[in-house]
Amino acid sequence: MTRASYRLTVAVCTVATAFAASPAFAQTAQPAAKIDGADTAWMIAATGLVLMMTIPGLALFYAGMVRKKNVLATMAQSLAATFLVSILWAVLGYSLTFTGDGAFIGSVERIFLRGMTLDSISPLAKTIPESLFMIYQMTFAVITVALVAGSVADRLRFSAFLLFCVFWLFLVYVPIAHWVWGGGFLGTYGTIDFAGGLVVHLNAGIAGLVAALVIGKRRGYGSENLSPHDLALAVIGTGLLWVGWFGFNGGSALGANSRAAMAIVSTHLAASACAFVWMALEWWTRGKPSVLGMISGAVAGLGTITPASGYVMPMQAVLIGIVAGSICFWACTWLKMKFGYDDSLDVFGVHGVGGFTGTLLAGVFAVAALSVGPDTPKGIAGLLEGNPQQVVAQAFGIAVTLVWSGVLTYVILKVIEAIVPLRVRSEDEVMGLDVSQHGEALQ
Repeated sequence: MTRASYRLTVAVCTVATAFAASPAFAQTAQPAAKIDGADTAWMIAATGLVLMMTIPGLALFYAGMVRKKNVLATMAQSLAATFLVSILWAVLGYSLTFTGDGAFIGSVERIFLRGMTLDSISPLAKTIPESLFMIYQMTFAVITVALVAGSVADRLRFSAFLLFCVFWLFLVYVPIAHWVWGGGFLGTYGTIDFAGGLVVHLNAGIAGLVAALVIGKRRGYGSENLSPHDLALAVIGTGLLWVGWFGFNGGSALGANSRAAMAIVSTHLAASACAFVWMALEWWTRGKPSVLGMISGAVAGLGTITPASGYVMPMQAVLIGIVAGSICFWACTWLKMKFGYDDSLDVFGVHGVGGFTGTLLAGVFAVAALSVGPDTPKGIAGLLEGNPQQVVAQAFGIAVTLVWSGVLTYVILKVIEAIVPLRVRSEDEVMGLDVSQHGEALQ
């Protein structure tokens, strides 16, 4: 090699190295997917926390608020939702939600988890094993289905609930989760939902309301004492839900990072603010602050902050909690009395109204400080550029979820009713579902 050619080679290499290191080039380079130990460890913990939210968290929360004769039947619904939805999710639910690039539904690429290996990674979670991403998302599907049962507590036949789990998972939960999180049309349009304001809370809330209207009121509603038999259980359940929600919202960052930490801070502060406001309103309107009101406020705050938790700063989370405390209290008192529906455990008033409120406020309060990086959702990116249409995108997501979940839930219940009765017999309801449905009873 001559001296001239050597100098030319060095010059070309130098220019190429400089170009590769330039900001413009760095923006186009995509980091390779690689399993990270810290992210994996955090997501394993988060998965355990979210599973704990259903069993025993939701099971205890719901069981403490029904009458003694229905405690075991109520807990059985949470337990059954856990094992049945888990199997269905692994067989087909995960694949339809998180594989493929369809605008309306995913693919069957991972049916029966086919092709999933020790080292495979989902493009939606690039630093953890795909198996971990799959089971983390499974816990969301589990609790969403289990939540709906609270609206029809004390009267839903167990066999009908099992059929509901199957139909509702595939026809309602899976499509909406794909639309928002799996590359579907809502996410593409710009609707943002960090951890499940639409997919979980509004979805379960409107389904619960429809189920309560279709099945009808509890026997003795408005004339008999239907008060909770053991609020101590409900308080323990609330504590498990509250702690588990750190995995629910913090884990939705899909890594051990600052966004996860801020989501946890926002989650705790919003729940605290909402519980305080609910307590204050109840104290003012009814003369005494009840334990039932305080735990209802805490859960309402947790549900309302969920869609915004990864996109807001702490004081904005407090404000969201204050708004949630006022609106959800109103929904569970005045609105419920005005229209006379029997939503047994206030799934619509707490989760439905909370999910609606939080999803809308996510578009109002999302900030740049928590919205940077190559995987920033399109809706957030638009908001940071001064796009005033973000609230419109949120409203569109709300409307789609309300219509799809409401209509399909009604259809599903009518189909099930043609197969088995939805409601237990009147004499079984008087006896209690523990004995009539399961042949067991608390002593």
